[in-house]
Amino acid sequence: MVADAQADAMTITRQPLTGLHVPLITPFAVDGSVDVTALADLAGQVLDDGASGIVALGTTGEVASLTTEERRLVVDVCATACDERGAPLMVGVGTNATAVTRDEVRTVDPRASAVLVVVPYYVRASEDGVVEHFREVAAASPVPVLVYHVPYRTARPLSVDTLRQLAELPNVAGFKHAVGAVDDVTTAFMSRKPVDTAVLAGDDLHVGPMLALGADGAILAGGQVATRAYAGLIEAWRDGPIAPARRQAAALTPLAAALFAEPNPAVIKAVLTAQRRIRCADVRLPLLPAGAAAVDAALDTLSSISAGGDRTPTAR
Repeated sequence: MVADAQADAMTITRQPLTGLHVPLITPFAVDGSVDVTALADLAGQVLDDGASGIVALGTTGEVASLTTEERRLVVDVCATACDERGAPLMVGVGTNATAVTRDEVRTVDPRASAVLVVVPYYVRASEDGVVEHFREVAAASPVPVLVYHVPYRTARPLSVDTLRQLAELPNVAGFKHAVGAVDDVTTAFMSRKPVDTAVLAGDDLHVGPMLALGADGAILAGGQVATRAYAGLIEAWRDGPIAPARRQAAALTPLAAALFAEPNPAVIKAVLTAQRRIRCADVRLPLLPAGAAAVDAALDTLSSISAGGDRTPTAR
């Protein structure tokens, strides 16, 4: 069975990294445990509503607060949902230690189609050190590596030259690009990236401009509360016409701002609870539940987005 799973995973890895990939929250039950039923339902819903794939153990999933056993459980639930629908699964891995990250990718669930590996954080490695980190990690990984470039969390911005060096490493398939802006480095890299390197927009607020610059798709936390709308936005930028794509991006911008008004994923969990898609909005410390004003603002914004036909809030 392991061999079959590995064969299936390798088949999925050949699919291009495009479309909407949703980094799922980790729903908790009232006793604090992982709510497996709610997670399975949510994973199935986003895929059925148009997401190309899902991401397990991302920042939105509160991965830092999960035990090793809980992480395995989350990946298993997400992998099952993806297997049932023939969709790719990305698994978030990585620490600020190369040896530990290398071990994590070696033991990733064989059903994963790619690993999302964060740039080493906190230690403030040199850019050359980051390249060597990913050289070792990519060489050890049984599946393609997506570099998670998020300097406002890692304190390690990367230059255009470094991004290009990373793109050229064997087994590096692309990037989740989440720099908090559409800056000079972003525009220069998007104009010079190798044609076989995928770039997935990672900031909900900037997904429209990133798609306009040629991003292949996106990894968006808001994709689990407005899946059809975000999937439609990416499809519109890819297939045209452009004018409706611009209008849809503008319509989704207030939602992105509202969902991130407090530390992620507090507002998103509250919205999903109001939609009755999860049973509990709890987050784990040091995160705190979202305030009522932020939740109300997000629900009001979401209710105005009707073109995508997304699941609407049913309770406050």
